[in-house]
Amino acid sequence: MKYILSTFLLFLSYSLFAQSYTISGYITDKKNGETLIGASVVNKANKQVGVTANTYGYYSLTLAKGSYELLFSYIGYQEQLIKVDLTESKKLNVIMTGNSLQLNEVVISSTRDNSRITQSQMGMEKLNIITISKLPVIFGEKDILKTLQLLPGVKSAGEGQSGFTVRGGSIDQNLILLDDAPVYNASHLMGFFSTFNSDAIKEVTLYKGTAPAQFGGRISSVVDLKMNDGNNQSFGANGSIGLISSKLNVEGPIQKGKSSFLISGRRTYADIFLKLSDQFKDNQLYFYDLNTKFNYRFSDKDQIFVSGYFGRDVLSLNNRFAIDWGNSTATIRYNHLFNDKLFSNTSLIYSNYDYNINLLNNANPFSILSRVRDWNVKQEIQYFFNNNNEWRIGYNVIYHTVIPGKITDATSTENLSDIRNGLESALYISNERQLSEKIKLSYGLRLSDFTVLGGSNYYVLDNQKNIIDTINQSSPVKNYVNLEPRLSMNYIIENSNSLKIAYSRNTQNLHLINNSVTTSPTDKWVMNTNIIKPEIGDQVSLGYFHNFKENTFEFSVETYYKWMQNQVDYKDAADERNRVIETQLLFGKGRAYGVEFLLKKNKGKLTGWIGYTLSRTEKQIDGINNNGWYPSRQDRTHDISIVVMYDISKRLNVSAIWVYQTGNAVTFPSGKYEIAGQTSWLYTSRNGYRMPDYHRLDLGLTYKFKERKHFNSELSFSLYNAYGWENAYVIDFEQSASDPNKTVAVQTTLFRWVPSISWNFKF
Repeated sequence: MKYILSTFLLFLSYSLFAQSYTISGYITDKKNGETLIGASVVNKANKQVGVTANTYGYYSLTLAKGSYELLFSYIGYQEQLIKVDLTESKKLNVIMTGNSLQLNEVVISSTRDNSRITQSQMGMEKLNIITISKLPVIFGEKDILKTLQLLPGVKSAGEGQSGFTVRGGSIDQNLILLDDAPVYNASHLMGFFSTFNSDAIKEVTLYKGTAPAQFGGRISSVVDLKMNDGNNQSFGANGSIGLISSKLNVEGPIQKGKSSFLISGRRTYADIFLKLSDQFKDNQLYFYDLNTKFNYRFSDKDQIFVSGYFGRDVLSLNNRFAIDWGNSTATIRYNHLFNDKLFSNTSLIYSNYDYNINLLNNANPFSILSRVRDWNVKQEIQYFFNNNNEWRIGYNVIYHTVIPGKITDATSTENLSDIRNGLESALYISNERQLSEKIKLSYGLRLSDFTVLGGSNYYVLDNQKNIIDTINQSSPVKNYVNLEPRLSMNYIIENSNSLKIAYSRNTQNLHLINNSVTTSPTDKWVMNTNIIKPEIGDQVSLGYFHNFKENTFEFSVETYYKWMQNQVDYKDAADERNRVIETQLLFGKGRAYGVEFLLKKNKGKLTGWIGYTLSRTEKQIDGINNNGWYPSRQDRTHDISIVVMYDISKRLNVSAIWVYQTGNAVTFPSGKYEIAGQTSWLYTSRNGYRMPDYHRLDLGLTYKFKERKHFNSELSFSLYNAYGWENAYVIDFEQSASDPNKTVAVQTTLFRWVPSISWNFKF
């Protein structure tokens, strides 16, 4: 009887499986052939049955034998209803048409109207570069990273800065990926521009802490940027001309429908204006960047992509001081489809960040070199088990070469002990599963390993941070292994309400050592050593999400608590120029907690959002502030962003941004004393004071000229800091010129009113 019953059940399951078939393919843009990441495919008769396209625009939908009407949709595109008679597994590539031919701009959006309700991932936001949105920004340059700073939980590093912090983490705790290649310094012009030319970017996804298992290496957030593939249907160009920078984007097919190219360049020309002045004609101040991408589709199952980024900043003063820094990345990615359910992605990735400082105005000129260089191999398999069950499994191996800061003068030679190497590797597996109509689960496990390779000098220190021994061996010096679980669960109360809970652990093996809240090209990157351990961050979060008025409005509230191990900070009176940086560092723990509110309007002539964050970030490190808890530099209690966009007509759009932030924590002197005629400042507590609160209003206006058959353009006007508030960039303390016994605080303000104009065109 057991044998007969087992045979019957096996036959029944086989019969049921045999009656199910899979329809799969790529979803692309009709005009340019770009794949549409996250496009939705649902059964019209039962919209609970559906899938979304993956990062490469590929979807796989399994249904029982029968006839269906499949609805394909993507924000900014016309919906398509396609009838299919499913009697066998089949391929169906879908080409979608955009709602308009307007210029691409940046807008916060989701792939579907209610995706924030239905998706299991928590703390995730997308910047979708399709729908019109005119946000006024400094110097008139659209900036992806500055747009991210308008979201709750994301805070600006400072006035005009592209650097940002997420949920209490420091700047270096954000993993920024451009086509899977890490970017270690995502800023131009001392932080006033980001390295990312928006014309070359297809999609940006931000994960605030609880990222899927395929991401690792940072403990606060992941910013995943995907470049455009290039138009494989026709040639075209677009660009803009602004007050201090211009850019041009050219794309087209190499072989129509099968391959394409993209070349996008940008350069500032402030240095041209400097040459008009006798006083500044020997100075240089400019940056440039170049994005390139090529792809070729061999067949429906095989496609290769080659992308690269090259950017550089140059600053020099009268041939006495010069600094240049930049990033370069390259990615070769090969996609292979084994069958309609099994998708493979293999990537070879290169990344390099370096800066060079040259001091030439003394008797002994010298230079400083710092570098982070990565060689990276990544392999991932994506398995669409069924519509409600998707698996990912993969590995990632990175070979790091780090030069924290090597000084060379006329008498010195290169010292190989300044070059340190490490091997970072990880295995991961993740699963996204619909357990029931109301419960969706996303979970994964990442096993990370970091090996400190030999061949360089490493040190043994005593309790007073004095070197007592030096280690120089060819074999590995230290090995760190960590398990990193990830879990995110979504409970759909009803179609317009959901409750989410998440937990994640992340580790970080490269660390940025700086002594200020803002980014600087001279900040030092160091990796794990026998003394510097991996940072570990654990985060739990809970959120409530609600859509109303037919998804016109979105409301969400998320609260989180994060605790961090092996946090790094300088000791008191640290000598930042000391070559053995371990002697200047202390280690301890950190914590960050807060609540984030977001109210967003998605439809109508008036759109925008209001975001508010209430948070706290602290550290506790023995040897600092009497071993007690103290605020981290990036601690800001209140953060408010109000973004409003209004379409006066189809051709005229106005916008406004108002931001308010509590001043970040800083270390100011509490007094001064004099020894042998020299005045010194007395510091009593780390980060015991606050910068003044920061607030600013920006205004923008965009006018679109009448569209022509092969050409359209627009003018954008913006006014940064419209009411001219003098926000503090830095505060210095000086002895009063009239009374030596008095001390005065001197505030430096960078920007009051900054008007900008740019002309954007496309043909």
